Amino acid sequence: MDLGYTIVVDDSEILSALCGANDRNLRSIEDYLGVTVVTRGNELTVASNDAETCRKFQVLMDRIVTGHDAANGIDRIAAIIGNLESDDTASLTDYFIHIPNGLRRIYPKSQKQAEMIALLETKQLTFCLGPAGTGKTYIAVASALSLVLSRTVRKLVLTRPVVEAGESLGFLPGDLEQKISPYLRPLYDAMESLVSPETVRKLEDSRMIEIAPLAYMRGRSLDNCAVILDEAQNTTKEQMKMFLTRLGEGSRAIITGDPTQVDLPTRAESGLSHAVRVLAGIPDIGIIALDNRDVVRSPLVKKIVQAYEQQND
Repeated sequence: MDLGYTIVVDDSEILSALCGANDRNLRSIEDYLGVTVVTRGNELTVASNDAETCRKFQVLMDRIVTGHDAANGIDRIAAIIGNLESDDTASLTDYFIHIPNGLRRIYPKSQKQAEMIALLETKQLTFCLGPAGTGKTYIAVASALSLVLSRTVRKLVLTRPVVEAGESLGFLPGDLEQKISPYLRPLYDAMESLVSPETVRKLEDSRMIEIAPLAYMRGRSLDNCAVILDEAQNTTKEQMKMFLTRLGEGSRAIITGDPTQVDLPTRAESGLSHAVRVLAGIPDIGIIALDNRDVVRSPLVKKIVQAYEQQND
């Protein structure tokens, strides 16, 4: 039989992790496909000409290789295979984020992540709620970069409420951007894993990335922008209303936060929880709530989130 679909894995470390010790990972992939997978140099080839088998192989390899999930070993590959074999296979494989000149395509790793990507594609304003490790910030940044680098919007605006711990921003060294930058480090970490450092620098040099402290947004109109409000659980009701009314023509806003991690004074209601409750009935607004089943950061993080949720029950 002539061999079927072939992919080339340029990174030798990813190829090695993909195959696993004694080809253990490769055997799991063969069990999933029901056919032999042949390795030759840096090529992987599925020994089948069946169109559906080749499609499954292509999707699986795209998920593992471009997402660098092979490095997490057999447990991560087994989880991906399990998702692809579930009833939600169509949504997990149909939705992805393509970033022009990006390092990889971003595929959802759970049904809720697929729903989040679908909302980001269709809604001007999307609220993404969930605990640590569910990928909400990562997917938000990927979606925003896709919009900016495809020239759908003119720039990316990053903002986050500053909840100070005994030290005022005014006493920190540097200009305003340098003062706020540490608070936005998680967003930059996500960007730097999605596009090259050169791309990030070009976006900054051309002012296509703007750091905008939430407190300095009053009076502005954000037109034709992709805007990310991260850690939104730490906004007050007044701050959230002010932010939402800044959105202008052609803008897309993504609001992320974990309602269980509010650092506001005890009597203050989170602007995130209040906004979700007030705006839930508006069809043009997307709201997605991820939970511990969507934690993808590591198996340990999932266990930590579950333990804290059980304590709060």
